[in-house]
Amino acid sequence: MTVLLGAYVSGPVTTFAVRSPLAEQVTLSLWSPRGKVERQVEMSREGDCWVAEVAGDLTGHRYGYRAHGAWDPEQGCWFDPAKLLIDPYAKELDRRFRHGPALADHGADTAALVPKARVTAPMPEVSHEAPRFAPGGLIYELNVRGFSKLHPGIPSKLRGTVGALAHPAALTHFRKLHVSAVELMPIVAWIDERHLPPLGLSNAWGYNPVALMALDPGLCPGGVAELRETVAALHAAGIGVILDLVFNHTGESDRLGPVLSLRGLDDAAYAKAEDGRLINDTGCGNTLDFARPSVRRLVCDAMRHFVRHCGVDGFRFDLAPVLARGPGFDRDAPIFADIAADPLLADRVLIAEPWDIGPGGYQLGHFPANWLEWNDRFRDDVRRFWRGDATIGELATRLAGSSDFFGAKTRSVNFLAAHDGFTLADTVAYKVRHNWDNGEGNRDGHGENFSWNNGVEGATGDPWVLKRRQADLRALLGTLFVSTGTIMLTAGDEFGRSQRGNNNAYAQDNRTTWLDWETRDLALEDFTAGLAAWRAGRQACFPRFAETGLWRALDGSELAPAQWESPSTPGFVFRPGGAAGDCDIRVDRANRSVGIAPA
Repeated sequence: MTVLLGAYVSGPVTTFAVRSPLAEQVTLSLWSPRGKVERQVEMSREGDCWVAEVAGDLTGHRYGYRAHGAWDPEQGCWFDPAKLLIDPYAKELDRRFRHGPALADHGADTAALVPKARVTAPMPEVSHEAPRFAPGGLIYELNVRGFSKLHPGIPSKLRGTVGALAHPAALTHFRKLHVSAVELMPIVAWIDERHLPPLGLSNAWGYNPVALMALDPGLCPGGVAELRETVAALHAAGIGVILDLVFNHTGESDRLGPVLSLRGLDDAAYAKAEDGRLINDTGCGNTLDFARPSVRRLVCDAMRHFVRHCGVDGFRFDLAPVLARGPGFDRDAPIFADIAADPLLADRVLIAEPWDIGPGGYQLGHFPANWLEWNDRFRDDVRRFWRGDATIGELATRLAGSSDFFGAKTRSVNFLAAHDGFTLADTVAYKVRHNWDNGEGNRDGHGENFSWNNGVEGATGDPWVLKRRQADLRALLGTLFVSTGTIMLTAGDEFGRSQRGNNNAYAQDNRTTWLDWETRDLALEDFTAGLAAWRAGRQACFPRFAETGLWRALDGSELAPAQWESPSTPGFVFRPGGAAGDCDIRVDRANRSVGIAPA
C-alpha cells in the first residue's frame, strides 16, 4: 500500500508521513501555532516511510522532522538529529529561509534557524477545466516581486506578492497586451546561495528551492488560498497561469551546503557518479535523480497539488533535460509517461527549457510532441539579423517556426529576452555585460549576447543613438509578434526596462529588477500593445507555418538563392498563406523596421 506523504488532517487525527528509507529512527517535532516549546513524537516505520498519528486537529501547528542514523556523507548518509528537516511535502512554511553556519555544521541544532512547516486544513479542490491558453498565444513572463513592487496603482500592502497580480491595475495591463497566460517565475520557498549574504545580496529570482510545494511566505503570505484566488481572478479575465518550477536541483547545494530536507532524509534523491561525487548537471551543486521513482513521485505530486488546489494551467520546467536523465537524456524517459498518463496533468501546458550543462545537455526539439520548448535559436538568430550578421534565410527559418527543430507544426516558444540575460532594451544599448554589482568580478552571466550598443555603451542623451535604439526595439518586437509559434515577452520589455547592462541579475532584489512603472516608455508600450492586438486577432494562424505563403524581395522580385544566403540582403516581404494571408509583412533591415500592411 502506498503511504500518503505529508501532513493531513482526517477527523480527530492528524497524520504525518515522510520517506526516509535508510534512517534508523525519525522523530516528529511539533510546535503549537505560536508556541516555542518543541514536542517530539517517535514515528513508526512503514516500508521506506515513517508515520505518526497524533490525536486532534492540528491545523496551524508547525512541524519538522529529525532523522537518526549514520553520519557518513561519503556513503550518502547525512543523518543528524540536531538538524530540523523540512517536510518535502510541506504546503506552507511559517517564514522564509535564511542562512547560518549551523545549517551545514554537524551536530549544530537548527530549530531556531530554519522555517517550520505548517499543518494545513483540508484544501478545497478546484474544478478541472481546460487550460486558459492555446499554442500561438502570448506568454508574459514575470517576477512576482519585481512586477508590482513599485507599481503606483497597486496598494502598498499587496506590492511584491502573488495577490497583486489579481489587482485591477495588473489585470488592465495584461489585457492591454492581450496576454494569453502569465508565467510566474518561481514562487515556492527557496534559500539564497550561500555566497550572497556576506555580499549583502539576496536571490531575487527564486531558482534555488528547498520545499517543492511550499509557497514562499514573502511572495505569497496568504499561502495556497492566495494563489488559488489569484488564479481564479486571472481566469475570470481570460488569462492562464503557468508556474515556473525548479525540479532539477535543490538549495542544499554541493557537499558544503546545508542539511535542510532531502539531504537529511533521503540523500539518494541526488544523482551521484560511480565514485560517490554529486553530479552537477545544473551548475547549482546537485542534480535530482529522475531515474528514481521516489523523485518522480515527489515531482508529479507537486504538480498535482498546484493543479488540484490552485487550478494552474501549466508549468515551465527549468533545465528540463534533467527530468529525462538517467544519467543520459532519454526521449522516452519515465517522467514523460508519468505525466502523460495522469488525468490531472496530461492536458496541462508543459514548457521545457531544453538545455542543461550536463553531457549532451542541449536538447532543443527533443521533448514530447505535446510539449512546448523555449527556443534560444530564435532569440539569437533574430538578434544577429538585426545586428547585421545573419542572413534572411536564417531569419525566415525562425519566423516560420524553426522547422529545422520542430517540423511544420511548431512547438517553439519564441522570445527575444528572458529573465536570464540582457533585457530587450539592454540588447540594443550594451555590447558586453556589466555585472559588477553581483560580486563575482563580472565573470558571471552569458559572455555572448549577440547584442550591440549603436555606438555608445549604456545610457546616453545622444538623439541619434536613442532614435536608432528605438527603431531597433520596434523591429525586434515586430519580428517576435509576426513569428510562427507561441511567443513570450518578459515583463517590462514592452516599455523598455533596463538593468543597466546586468545580464544575470538574480542577486539584485532591488530597483535593478523591480519594474519602474512611473518612467516607462508609454509610446513603446502602446506600440507593443498594437502588435499584440494584431496577433490576437489571428492567434489560430500561428501554431503552424503557412506553407502557402509568398516570399519576395523588397522590390517585389523573386528572391534568388544567393540572396537568401547573403548577410547583406536588406530584407524581404512575406505574405502568409491561409487565413493569415490578409497582410504583407515587410522586413527591412536597412530601415530597421518590420511593417504590417493590408495585402
